[in-house]
Amino acid sequence: MAVLVTGGAGYIGSHMVWALLDAGEDVVVVDRLSTGFRWAVAPEARFYLGDVGDEALLQQIFAENEISEIIHFAGSAVVPESIVKPLSYYENNTGKTRALLAAALAAGIRHFIFSSTAAVYGSNGVDRPIRESDPLAPQTPYGLSKLMSEMMLQDSAHAHDLRYVALRYFNVAGADPDLRTGQSTANATHLIKAAVETALGKRRKIDVFGTDYPTHDGTGVRDFIHVSDLVQAHMAALRYLRDGGEPLVANCGYGRGYSVLDVLSAVMEESGRRFEVNYLPRREGDLASVIADSSLLRHRLDWTPRFMGIHDIVRTALEWDMLLTRRNNYSVTAMHQRLAAHF
Repeated sequence: MAVLVTGGAGYIGSHMVWALLDAGEDVVVVDRLSTGFRWAVAPEARFYLGDVGDEALLQQIFAENEISEIIHFAGSAVVPESIVKPLSYYENNTGKTRALLAAALAAGIRHFIFSSTAAVYGSNGVDRPIRESDPLAPQTPYGLSKLMSEMMLQDSAHAHDLRYVALRYFNVAGADPDLRTGQSTANATHLIKAAVETALGKRRKIDVFGTDYPTHDGTGVRDFIHVSDLVQAHMAALRYLRDGGEPLVANCGYGRGYSVLDVLSAVMEESGRRFEVNYLPRREGDLASVIADSSLLRHRLDWTPRFMGIHDIVRTALEWDMLLTRRNNYSVTAMHQRLAAHF
């Protein structure tokens, strides 16, 4: 039996593929490569180029492979973009999840792990780490599109023999410690990725949105989770479902927050470089502090994180970006050499 990873050429998905293969799993990947990269997919995985909303492609994948579980990462995940392109987010995140879920149920697949988000909580007014039982009040189309997908999973589990785990991510960052993959998308909006690129001279400056929040330094506070720990949460969810676990929704974070300026300071310290910081007003949809209560994940799924310090996260992100720079420079040099030899 195989595990299907949608969006397996993307940032988190490519880490998931490596973790599954490391555990001896048979892995199938589907990705349209809109933000992912074919080279990021481990060569041992079987790869299909296409969209998770393509019914014919899904039928082909299910016919050619014995899929037992689906881990669904494919979708759009830029909060500000969702505000200006709401219908695109409802299509990519909600409509295509419905299509994937329908095809999976028709094919007899009953285990589903869903990539959700802390954005489903919105501004719930609690002055403590957020629990899964707290009110759900998304303030952006991104958060709404993910919550609607969670609701589809819940309703489908009531109507069919479906077991699922929905993991609500907080802020994912860092890279594979073995440097097999990492965040590689051009113009990525993730804070740590942007800060690392600024430290390495790939960006002239970094923007900080809002300095008047009720936090220790006036900038927004977030719970950052290392991508490898997040992937291990998915591995724990996979074991949970195979052991007969009931549908579950769980937060993925450390229960500890760092401000934007804390992160920038860590990047400057790890890189040994200072860079320009541009202070701007708050962005629509941004919250003062978002920290996870991950007790459920730790206890129900027996999850123990390894990379809890911000410096651990920043260090792997920095190492990956430096490796990516060397790879890109090598590719450009090789291309120029081939052109020179041709002419």
